[in-house]
Amino acid sequence: MFNDDRLRRRNEFGGSIEVICGSMFSGKTEELIRRLRRAQIAKLQVEIFKPKTDTRYDENAVVSHDLNSINSTPVDHSSSILLYGSNTQIVGIDEAQFFDDELPDVCVKLANKGVRVIIAGLDMDFEGKPFGPIPSLLAIAEDVTKVHAVCVRCGGPALFSYRLVENKNQFLLGEKENYEPRCRVCYNNND
Repeated sequence: MFNDDRLRRRNEFGGSIEVICGSMFSGKTEELIRRLRRAQIAKLQVEIFKPKTDTRYDENAVVSHDLNSINSTPVDHSSSILLYGSNTQIVGIDEAQFFDDELPDVCVKLANKGVRVIIAGLDMDFEGKPFGPIPSLLAIAEDVTKVHAVCVRCGGPALFSYRLVENKNQFLLGEKENYEPRCRVCYNNND
């Protein structure tokens, strides 16, 4: 991930934007929580946000599929993130694909103020298309980490979130009852 010199140099010259992306069940939130916990151990001022609409595990905490969690602030609109903590050194944002299209501008404003912004989200929707503000965030990020799940059909690296239920809405909160991770071959052979 980061070596100390690189992180120290970044802190001297301003903030940064990091994106953790991949399919469902790939460990995006786990990695976000890991990075934020390390920042808390280092006694840095951390603020964590998630969309108010994501109430799957907890209304206020960011929770991974493995049930690791970290307290967060649910917000309706990405601009609300700018209202919190003037001394904040690190901002964590989970489920970024569910935020509005202003999220990249909010992240740039924070980074330009010297804040390290760490974002996790799905890079593709269930149809394999770029999802929400994630493509723009990928373009402006200093660091991008793409994580893969394990394909439930063949065991290969999964980069797609295959929807198991009939529903054409792009936004459908769910877990294993609605989605499964698949590799490209198994995703396209949807039987």
